[in-house]
Amino acid sequence: MLDTIVGIATAAGEGGIAIVRISGKSAVSIFEQVFIPRKQRPPFQSHRLMVGRVMDGEQMIDEAMGVVMYAPETYTREDVCEIHTHGGNIAATLVLRLLVRLGARPSEAGEFTRRAFMNGRIDLMQAEAVMGVISAQSAAALKAEERQLTGGQSVFIRNAQVELTGLLSGLEAHIDYPDEIDEEEALKGLRTGLLKLTQTLSSAIDERGARIVREGLHVALCGRPNAGKSTLFNALLGEERAIVTDIPGTTRDVLEGAFSLDGVRVLVQDTAGLRKSDDTVERIGVERAHAALEQADVALVVVDGSTKLAQEELELLSMNFSCPCAVLLNKEDAGEALSIADAEKLTPHRPIFRISAKTMEGLDEVRDYLRGFLKTPQQLLLTHERHMAVAGEALSKLQQAMEILGADQPLDLAAVDMHEALYLLGRITGESVDEKLLDDIFSRFCVGK
Repeated sequence: MLDTIVGIATAAGEGGIAIVRISGKSAVSIFEQVFIPRKQRPPFQSHRLMVGRVMDGEQMIDEAMGVVMYAPETYTREDVCEIHTHGGNIAATLVLRLLVRLGARPSEAGEFTRRAFMNGRIDLMQAEAVMGVISAQSAAALKAEERQLTGGQSVFIRNAQVELTGLLSGLEAHIDYPDEIDEEEALKGLRTGLLKLTQTLSSAIDERGARIVREGLHVALCGRPNAGKSTLFNALLGEERAIVTDIPGTTRDVLEGAFSLDGVRVLVQDTAGLRKSDDTVERIGVERAHAALEQADVALVVVDGSTKLAQEELELLSMNFSCPCAVLLNKEDAGEALSIADAEKLTPHRPIFRISAKTMEGLDEVRDYLRGFLKTPQQLLLTHERHMAVAGEALSKLQQAMEILGADQPLDLAAVDMHEALYLLGRITGESVDEKLLDDIFSRFCVGK
């Protein structure tokens, strides 16, 4: 924390600009040694972008832009300076080496954001959201991370901490002063308060919903060969990704593609036709199709509704899936040999849609069905795996405390569990945290952020 650090804040490769960032007590003095503005002279005005040159003694490295930002109104709450060179690796790298030569230390992964956390500008949840914003793969994922970055989810955890502290203080008052505060008064409202808190935490732990927002909804298309899966795959993606022919078994492997639905990424997998085959390659494709179904959030069973069902299709409709599924009676444009009513008898309790992947008829209903599995970031109180895992541990401790209260065991035991739950909630926001956890979190960041 006492070192002045430097790192390239932009991604490697060609681009318009590359940003070299310096933070620490010597940042301004080092910056002033290398950056020569056209008109201004030190001391420089804070947060004002200047045109100038980066000089290594008498040699110019690059014409650049430079800015000085004085603490505490900076990303790290330290003095921060930036030099914006021309894009590409060379100019920024030469500037970085020059700054290191003058006393700055190359930053470690995530060290700028770590300093922002250590200096109290953001909490640990907000720090983790920085990397989440960078790696977001959909508009919904970005919105969830931005909500966390602005402290929305931190407020939820802090409210839980306040409620638990209030319950714990009443219980400990009785434990410390039993003659002045009797047990009945201490327990008054404690069970109700703990029940409410456990329900709140439990509702916040929606691992599946959070994963779908972060990574996308995984949808597997399955069915007999030549049922129209690849045509449907192309129609959903809006592009010709899969080869479509009249020859059964054209798709031999799992094809993947993605489209956006209400800002959420939907990852669609077009699988090989499910049938018995002596062809080694096709048999491997069928095995991969079953594996894709095991990992999917939703399965869409595509059936050729224009012909009578084969025995293998009847077996497919009666198959038990590990995920929710809907049946799509495809090829509506070619006639109707299987009605929805007949299909419902074969596969009860499953949604059934008549569609034509060729003409796109009925696809809006399919998209509406998929929407039922999506949640908006506002509906999710927690979205990171680490936060949900730690909240789950805290929930377990609170449930143990409730069991102790219900079994008339010593109240000290319930207080211990409640204290541990409070500590665990602090590990989410960073109030009770160790260096090992911080090292693990910030090691996932890119250098310069």
